[in-house]
Amino acid sequence: MSARVHIALAAAMLAGAGVSVPSVPASPTPLMDWPDLLGRPMPAATKRIRYGDKASQFADLWLPDAPGPHPVVVMVHGGCWRSKIAKLTIMNYAAEDLRRRGIAVWNIEYRGVDQAGGGYPGTFADVAAAADALRGVAQTYRLELKNTVAFGHSAGGHLAMWLAARPRLPPSSLLASRDPLPIAAVISSGGLPDLKADRSAKDAACGAEVIGLLTGAPSPGRSDVYADTSPAERLPIGVRQEIVNGRQDPIAPPWLGAHWTDRARSAGDDVRLTIIESTGHVELISPGAPAWSREVEMIERWLRSSPNRRGPAP
Repeated sequence: MSARVHIALAAAMLAGAGVSVPSVPASPTPLMDWPDLLGRPMPAATKRIRYGDKASQFADLWLPDAPGPHPVVVMVHGGCWRSKIAKLTIMNYAAEDLRRRGIAVWNIEYRGVDQAGGGYPGTFADVAAAADALRGVAQTYRLELKNTVAFGHSAGGHLAMWLAARPRLPPSSLLASRDPLPIAAVISSGGLPDLKADRSAKDAACGAEVIGLLTGAPSPGRSDVYADTSPAERLPIGVRQEIVNGRQDPIAPPWLGAHWTDRARSAGDDVRLTIIESTGHVELISPGAPAWSREVEMIERWLRSSPNRRGPAP
């Protein structure tokens, strides 16, 4: 499928769901659109590794040319949690840029809410299994997991933050794990980590319907559907956080990032908000764009630093 056909499909999916893109502050410079990124030659990963037997249960490993050991970024793509809108290849350009800088990337795929078994708990179970599968390949590919950084874009920002919050999931949750892969820092790039805030927002583009599919419906044994799906309900998560928003981003407007930052800081987390001017949604994962360069600086800084101590168990 060509880049332009893929983008047209994404637009059709959003329109079909009754989702409209809100107006945003004007930028003094033209903003990037998806064909500006996806129209570039597509780089290829080093190796594809399966973590399950479903079609979408795999991850792409991007290995630097040096012998290693390699620092690792767990990368999670967005697409409003819908597989028909975006797949992991949307992150290939960012992954290749990091690979060339000597950073290994574990770019994960997962079932979206529009696929059989996706939504709750499947989407979350896939992302968790993909992250934990790193342990099984670390020795073979000389991966250093002591200071792993999670990077997620758009809806992937929510899932990356959720990975960081996994140790604080309620023990009764279907998604709870005794020994999840530790995340030292998380970067939410145009992300949507507070599902309640995003579901109620009039100016966020994914919409309430898709978030309802993601969280699942309340049941007698699970009255609070956000308790194990929205990282905002697990604060403080005890992991360092970078919240990055484009000033002109219509998908994840800056107020959502500011809202998360206020909540996380009030709970005691180490979190920093960065709002980048003349930036929409695409620039955040586009090598060559100032926004991506800022995020690379964050990634490199956290990979060099010492892992932080987590907060108390839930």
